[in-house]
Amino acid sequence: MKKRSKKYLEAAKKVDPKKVYSIDDAVKLVKETSFTKFDETVDVAFRLGVDPRHADQMIRGAISLPAGTGKSVRVVVITSGEKIGQAEAAGADFSGGDDIIQKISTGWMDFDRVIASPDMMGKLGKIGRLLGPRGLMPNPKLGTVTTDVVKAVKEQKAGIVEYRTEKSGIVHVPIGKRSFDAAKIKENFNAIIAAIVKAKPSSAKGTYLKSLYISTTMGPSICVDAQEALQVS
Repeated sequence: MKKRSKKYLEAAKKVDPKKVYSIDDAVKLVKETSFTKFDETVDVAFRLGVDPRHADQMIRGAISLPAGTGKSVRVVVITSGEKIGQAEAAGADFSGGDDIIQKISTGWMDFDRVIASPDMMGKLGKIGRLLGPRGLMPNPKLGTVTTDVVKAVKEQKAGIVEYRTEKSGIVHVPIGKRSFDAAKIKENFNAIIAAIVKAKPSSAKGTYLKSLYISTTMGPSICVDAQEALQVS
């Protein structure tokens, strides 16, 4: 069993492990149970009634959180022609074409998101082995392969989060920072709940949203009322 710190144990005393909390109470409690000096990320974990081994039950997507993520995101755009300048003007940290691909192929990875225009995707094969394992390969489903690089840059900078079903049917999503006020955390929380519920596969049988927890990076998990969450969507 993992040994817990005294501060964690003190924080955990505030949470009743047998209780299912309302969204409002859970959001309030998640701030109260954060005990570190750094600004922890607030995370949500969904346990879904899906089987990710089946392609039609693999849930993956991205959503722009209404209150942002509270995190600075370094965006690189791989495109061509006048779109290079447009991406830079929109706020991209780096923008280019073959030069960027070459730079990445030598090991440069000082970025958090990669956006590419469709005409450049054929050239990204040479760096796929570098981007893929890190979850950085552009994907149309995530809005990172697009002809509208300006919109994509602005969305990524504003606070888009990606979500994907793990092997056990769990989806983990960051929804902000502990320093956010409760209203902002709840706003983001409701947005991601709605997105996950909307993404329910038609082939999924039985209970879809089995359980739902919220926590900070280092804090204890708080069980949230799944039925209330379904009403939010």
